[in-house]
Amino acid sequence: MARKIERIIIHCSDSPNGRSLFTGKLGDKNFTTPLQEIDNWHRERGFKRLTQWRERQEPQLTSIGYHFLIYTAGAVAGARHVDEIGAHAQGYNATSIGICLIGKDLFTQAQWDALREQVKTLQARHPGAQVVGHRDLPGVSKTCPNFDVSTWFVNDMQPTPDRIFN
Repeated sequence: MARKIERIIIHCSDSPNGRSLFTGKLGDKNFTTPLQEIDNWHRERGFKRLTQWRERQEPQLTSIGYHFLIYTAGAVAGARHVDEIGAHAQGYNATSIGICLIGKDLFTQAQWDALREQVKTLQARHPGAQVVGHRDLPGVSKTCPNFDVSTWFVNDMQPTPDRIFN
């Protein structure tokens, strides 16, 4: 049965602006994708995904809490299935979908475009879902996603120029 979605929560990875995450070396490969990197971070924090969901989507990701990641080039990667309860906003996971932008406080135009399209798609599937930043949730003392989601949203989901990474 599909979950009742009340919120679409925007996050950031709090990693360097304009650079996709990776570990290891590129020469002999040994690097991880942003999905794998964030999955590792969430594993270290004790997050877990149930086997039934891993069998359904992204079986190699054992712990990632987000439903979607948006890479610096604008590609959207699915992580948790949208019907799977996330692990991205304590107290709100059961009724929300989490989207994480790779970066800290500046995002590429491609990321902004992808975010807008992803939010529109999710809103069409979940009418009435509120779009908020992680920091906007009651009881949350974080700055994530480091921009004012409500201003972005009422501005036709367009970023202010000072939030675009060039």
